[in-house]
Amino acid sequence: MTIRIRLPGGTLKIKKRDELRRREQKREVPVWQVGNYFVVWWPSGMPDRPSSPNKSSPRKKPPHPTIPTGH
Repeated sequence: MTIRIRLPGGTLKIKKRDELRRREQKREVPVWQVGNYFVVWWPSGMPDRPSSPNKSSPRKKPPHPTIPTGH
């Protein structure tokens, strides 16, 4: 049961612990605990979901570690 209250500048959400998103759990947005509930503030400038990777530019992979050959 999530309660959403749209306000100027963002959305105030009231949730239980098991409803928190990863970004809320990591405190990437302001979160306050009140008893068994969490009050979460999602500012308008912050997307509700992380942006998906751009399909036109593939993600760069880290270089493979070099293994010493013991010459």
